[in-house]
Amino acid sequence: MYRYLQRRLADSIRDFLRRAYSLELDAIVIEQPPKIELGEYALPLAFELAKKLRKAPRKIAEEIVAGLGVIEGFDKLEVAGAGYINARLNRATLAAALAGPQPSAAVPPGKILVEHSSINPNKAAHIGHLRNAILGDTFVRLLRFAGREVDVQNYIDNTGVQVADVVVGFTHIEKKSRAEIEALARQPRFDYYCWDLYARASQWYAQDKLNLQVRAQTLHAIEDASSETAAIADLISTAVLRRHLETMDRLDIEYDFLPRESEILHLHFWDAAFGKLKEAGVLTFENEGKNKGCWVMRRAGTNRESSVSPVSSVVEEVPEAEKISEEDQKVIVRSNNTVGYVGKDIAYHMWKFGLLGRDFGYRKFYRYPNQHECWISAIDGEKDHPHFGDVAEIYNVIDARQSEAQNTVIEALRGLGHNEAADHYTHFSYEMVALTPRCAAELGYTLSDEDKARSYIEVSGRKGFGVKADDLLDQLIAAARKEVDSRHPQLAEAERESIATQIAIGALRYFMLKYTKQSVIAFDFKDALSFEGETGPYAQYAVVRATSIFKKAEIDPNSFCRDIAGNIGPKEFAQFLTGDEANPIWELWLTAAKTSYVVEQCISTTEPAYLAKHAFQLAQLFNTFYHRHPILNEPDEKRKQFLLATAAVVRRELIRTLGVMGITAPPAM
Repeated sequence: MYRYLQRRLADSIRDFLRRAYSLELDAIVIEQPPKIELGEYALPLAFELAKKLRKAPRKIAEEIVAGLGVIEGFDKLEVAGAGYINARLNRATLAAALAGPQPSAAVPPGKILVEHSSINPNKAAHIGHLRNAILGDTFVRLLRFAGREVDVQNYIDNTGVQVADVVVGFTHIEKKSRAEIEALARQPRFDYYCWDLYARASQWYAQDKLNLQVRAQTLHAIEDASSETAAIADLISTAVLRRHLETMDRLDIEYDFLPRESEILHLHFWDAAFGKLKEAGVLTFENEGKNKGCWVMRRAGTNRESSVSPVSSVVEEVPEAEKISEEDQKVIVRSNNTVGYVGKDIAYHMWKFGLLGRDFGYRKFYRYPNQHECWISAIDGEKDHPHFGDVAEIYNVIDARQSEAQNTVIEALRGLGHNEAADHYTHFSYEMVALTPRCAAELGYTLSDEDKARSYIEVSGRKGFGVKADDLLDQLIAAARKEVDSRHPQLAEAERESIATQIAIGALRYFMLKYTKQSVIAFDFKDALSFEGETGPYAQYAVVRATSIFKKAEIDPNSFCRDIAGNIGPKEFAQFLTGDEANPIWELWLTAAKTSYVVEQCISTTEPAYLAKHAFQLAQLFNTFYHRHPILNEPDEKRKQFLLATAAVVRRELIRTLGVMGITAPPAM
């Protein structure tokens, strides 16, 4: 509702500027005043217009306020200071509207593709993967909350060096046959076995550099679909992938499609892309220097002295003036004719935008408990399948270290003339997750005195040092279970386990979301699970408290919330929201009205941390309200109904906000 009224204010001002000054402004900056006493919106517009209109900002502000007249939903606009315009809402009108059905905003056309997780299928998922998956899943939920159609994809690099290392571990270190590996793959938590084996393979390479030749041979053999090595790699990666989906399902994270690198290779996506890139002159062939024999493109962010003329499939001499300097070259195809990761990524993203002229085969791979089907790429797929790819916008949730590769793909799209696609390609980057020394010690790792003094301890999959995602979840649930057992021993064991699981998942998801994505996270069990402060359990507890009010009153909170607008009108709302003494409750209503506004802010900035902050502020304000107002003991029946309405609306908005974060509130805490 707050967003809806903000747009109404902006449209009214835009219309006035057009009429009064013949000015067209695409963006009207509207801020939030630092104090509720100053109103609900603040506009610095007059300062922006001062130079254009050659008037003092305060004079312009006075003209705008005088000329706007009445705006539906607003009490008044007033000039403040040297030229600010403060807008005051009609509190009763907003409260009554918030209690009723919420207006929906216009939804842009086109499907959005969000790619997240993208875990190498060679070992168990770890805590860093959880940050990626939780960020990605929350962004999907944000988009769907805003009414957008979204496809969720999880890219599977099943032919890369990480998978090759585990294949080497099985076939050269443990010398196991395909049948023996298959038997192991059927065991629970096969991904844990691969975790340890991956670390052992890294140690084996370090013992003798000649062993790296085995990795190179294995990597090459994996790309041959007919080889025994490729069959073993497929067996391992598929079993590990299934475990990854099971792990993420514990957090209610789902995918629609799993495109695999093996199909990108075997269905010749790169061949199709390669031809287009050469034809457009995006790639050039190097005849000398350190990249001799390679196909290269201009590194993203470097200046183009002159445009490169198209190069045919036959290697031709590039004019000297059009050559790319060595330091500005990005190798796409190596001199041994193997294509690098970025090259395959370019082809894959051309498919995403429907620009490649080729498609995957599709087959069902994993069915979630809610019966949602997750599809996987195949060479020969099923005849009937959903339509994937050919989208309007792309968001790739990939860590900040991949920025150059992501920018290279964008530059390739621009070089091919697909500027609109490049403009709608967003690298949703984030920083790493580490452990606090206390957390690392709790997980059983031996720390030196130097480690204990650090602010965080980095993890390393190759060294086998880190936190497996399932272990983290298990320990969080166990810790939450102790708290629930002590508080609610009368509940059945299954119910206590369910509550502990909801608390643990809420704690983890909130902890991963409350930091801005460019912050390094140092994870800590105690901090995440705290029932106080800026945590998931604190926000969940606010919902539990609100629910308990209605439970004691023997009122269904959902039905009550739906009927508020019919039972309490603007007159009653005005009675209890007018005056300075009503400001604290009004601030609670106003914050509850901002859910859609915050969601829009999160989407436009690709920053879910704003939503976590919104949940915390709403919970914090509600807890203050809860302690100040003993609702069920309120003697004035009309005021009691108003206070119940306040609790019902805040409860609804907290549940909606937490739901977008993938967090549910348990029945008790």
